[in-house]
Amino acid sequence: MKPYRGIVFDLYGTLYDVHSVAAVCEQAFPGKGMALSTLWRQKQLEYTWLRSLMDKYANFEVLTGDALGFACAALGLPLEEDMAIVLNDHYLRLAPHADAGAALHSLKDAGIPLGIISNGSHKSIAQVINNSGLGWAFDELISAEDVQVFKPHPKVYELCERRMGLPRDQILFVSANGWDASAASLFGFATCWVNRALGPFDVLGAAPTVVTEDLMSMADWMLENFDLAQAAPPPDDSAPAAD
Repeated sequence: MKPYRGIVFDLYGTLYDVHSVAAVCEQAFPGKGMALSTLWRQKQLEYTWLRSLMDKYANFEVLTGDALGFACAALGLPLEEDMAIVLNDHYLRLAPHADAGAALHSLKDAGIPLGIISNGSHKSIAQVINNSGLGWAFDELISAEDVQVFKPHPKVYELCERRMGLPRDQILFVSANGWDASAASLFGFATCWVNRALGPFDVLGAAPTVVTEDLMSMADWMLENFDLAQAAPPPDDSAPAAD
């Protein structure tokens, strides 16, 4: 019998397509949409890591805006204030991956507690989830904002234990980001790496518990291998917050 009793998902890139902003980038800068989206995301990630190392936290919306400014400057694209507002707003309206809804329904119908742990702020997580209509799926929306540092710092993963009411060895962590899955594995979670690009795994001293090509395959694996009778009840919302 496997002891895992809940699932926690990464948000950006795992449940939601970060490059769904490429279309509006293309409208703003014809011929440069995907290049801008790719560099924007790269710098967004880099800024979370650098801010964490420097111990100079700023929330995810600030870093997203800073990364957009850098990416436009690097590509020689003139970014006016009004356009920056429009583009940044689209990061709050990311499209879920095509299989996200069906996978979440399958897991939710089985009674498995589901959460999100993200570098996004409370505001950005809530808006992305609500704008996509997937708020029904999650028992907990957990933000790195509460510890003022970003993944892959262990303090962020510790929030999952407190908010889900489960020890780390009873949580399956799901991410499409190899570095995130590595860090979660080293922290003590069982991990599923959703390898949509069919690329190599990051060499960081850890391996995922299971590798799938999409979220539906992850859900199928979960339902085949986990004892659903052992699923934990959702945390009591009336109890005082642990963090």
